[in-house]
Amino acid sequence: MTQIKNPEDAPAAFQAAWNAHDMAALGALFDPQATFVNRFGHFVRGVEQIVALHAPIHQTIYRDSTLESELIDIDPVADGVAIIHFWSRLSAGAAHPAGAHVVDTLILAVLIRQNEAWRIRALENVTLTNPRTGEATLRD
Repeated sequence: MTQIKNPEDAPAAFQAAWNAHDMAALGALFDPQATFVNRFGHFVRGVEQIVALHAPIHQTIYRDSTLESELIDIDPVADGVAIIHFWSRLSAGAAHPAGAHVVDTLILAVLIRQNEAWRIRALENVTLTNPRTGEATLRD
């Protein structure tokens, strides 16, 4: 299971858990009281709820998906607290009702240090869209 040893490790750890479709590994990245907002605006609190939100889609429409993450920025705001932003490219496979396609999102996460590891305390995922049409767009 991938741990977050430094804030800059969070995107790769999230990517690894997603690509393995390992919900225990995904849950381990989060603080027990973490909040999560998915790209559709669904808000949940707590590791159990975060895992419950992701487990069904990893068994069905995203079972053959992969994620690529790229760190954009780290902002250490206090000792043991950091805000990060990272790009996320979801490649959905044939299991998705819309077929294989790609979606780009921007993720903002607040991380807190607990002992020697960092945990995600809050994460929000925003789909890139054309503001005039609402159509999903891909970044360059």
